[in-house]
Amino acid sequence: MDIYTPAKRSSIMSKIRSTDTKAEVRLRKALFAFGYRYRKNVRRLPGAPDIVLPRFAYVIQVRGCFWHAHDCRRAHRPNSNADYWNPKLARNVERDVKADRALRAAGWRVRVVWECEIQSAAGLKDTVGLIVTDLPRSPMPAPQGLRHISNDRVRCLFGVRPSQDLAPPREPR
Repeated sequence: MDIYTPAKRSSIMSKIRSTDTKAEVRLRKALFAFGYRYRKNVRRLPGAPDIVLPRFAYVIQVRGCFWHAHDCRRAHRPNSNADYWNPKLARNVERDVKADRALRAAGWRVRVVWECEIQSAAGLKDTVGLIVTDLPRSPMPAPQGLRHISNDRVRCLFGVRPSQDLAPPREPR
């Protein structure tokens, strides 16, 4: 039996975000502070990864402990309506595994970050440290899947400004 009325429960559930969650925003801000630039929620990649670092062919999936059935204290299974929740959470986990496999097969490196890992400041610092050490020192060519970026943008991502290779050289005065 639910402690809320159906209207109140609907209101609560409608406020749950699928993108720009608190954990995602915390991690993105920390990566930005370290000087990393990223794309967020790239829909053309399998599973629409939360954070994509195309220069390094690196994807970060920030997963909520409850919604993705993590094995921690935050990921409790609901006792009410178990016939609905258990299959739903199992489908989420199955979809995550499938998306991660597809990303790896396309040449991306995948890092899964759990909400509980970055809840504290120390955990966030440790996780960002692991990500930074996992990234190569120099950028790698982006794997397939970012065809929607213009050629000028791709050249900028890899350190070549469009004006350097497209514009004719200027004559001296």
